[in-house]
Amino acid sequence: MLQKSKRGILSRLLTKVHAEGGVLNTVVSQGASSSEPNYVPGTHKLEHAIRAVYSKEIEFKAMPNMRFFQFATMKTELNVEPGLTISMLTYDNIAKGGKLTEGVRMEGKAMSSSMKEIRVYEYGNSITVSELNIRSNFDDVMASATTLLGRDYAIVMDCMLRDVALSNAQTVYADKADGTKVTARKDLDETCKFKVSTVKDCLEILATNNAPKYNGADWICFVHPHQSRDLRDDPAWINASNYGAPNLLFLGEIGKIDDTRFIETTILNNGASAEDDPSYDVTLQQGKDATGQTTGDTNKVPVYQSVLFGDKYVGLAISLPVNLRDNGVIDYGRERGLAWYSIMGAGLLHEKHGVVIETA
Repeated sequence: MLQKSKRGILSRLLTKVHAEGGVLNTVVSQGASSSEPNYVPGTHKLEHAIRAVYSKEIEFKAMPNMRFFQFATMKTELNVEPGLTISMLTYDNIAKGGKLTEGVRMEGKAMSSSMKEIRVYEYGNSITVSELNIRSNFDDVMASATTLLGRDYAIVMDCMLRDVALSNAQTVYADKADGTKVTARKDLDETCKFKVSTVKDCLEILATNNAPKYNGADWICFVHPHQSRDLRDDPAWINASNYGAPNLLFLGEIGKIDDTRFIETTILNNGASAEDDPSYDVTLQQGKDATGQTTGDTNKVPVYQSVLFGDKYVGLAISLPVNLRDNGVIDYGRERGLAWYSIMGAGLLHEKHGVVIETA
């Protein structure tokens, strides 16, 4: 229904592109005129209303591809300039209560809070659409362009949140096959697979930290397909397709073990991906050390990272929600430049609410 309604809006608002004297022009929608403040005559730029619709379309196309975004605690504070910070308030547990005495008033406990400052930056990417494509294709080139921009926005957003989620120094390393505990990345070998014992080690740390579960119900664990392959073989594993309420699944959810729900994504940092892959991390490659060099304590195997966390682990600050930008017609009317643009940032809210996992 949402997709159909969006297409209906687009069909009413989209410009009719035609050539006059070899120059690509944009005809404003019916009822609009060049005197309206959102239309600049002679620029050949998309009308403001159309850019607004396509901005929503970029966000709409990005949603199915964003895994980390769904678990971020978000705050929007408009008009904060790039390089400045947005403050996010977090509250600590109050001092423990106790037994009451008749006739004695309860002494109020002060609410303890702390301020997390998240710095925001400019993010974006651009593409060019040729006039020839717009005029000769049977499909909606603009719709295809927003799909590509939406996918890129999703990758950038999720990689930003991933980097923050994996920046926690609290780390658990998978045990060796014989049960030997591993305390450093350099000691991981090919037997250090993601196991149920790895999950239990993480939960022990989070429980000790009194970390709350996500929404008070479950722990969330992000895994790479290479890691989930090992978990699926465990008898404790329950496929998401076997849940009693499949309509309540998170995006990317593949299964659970007890009260830990697993989200699968390929953008988790690992040492086996190609250099042009969003998950590329030279420090996790076999034969490289923590600085990406081949000297010192190098990795015995390609290392895969994961993260398990509870509530309010990562914060997302947005100064300018994603929007479509266009620079009008360029190259003498032969191309139109389009871009997505946003001002945002991310940061850890509660380090003790999450644990980074490293496996072979």
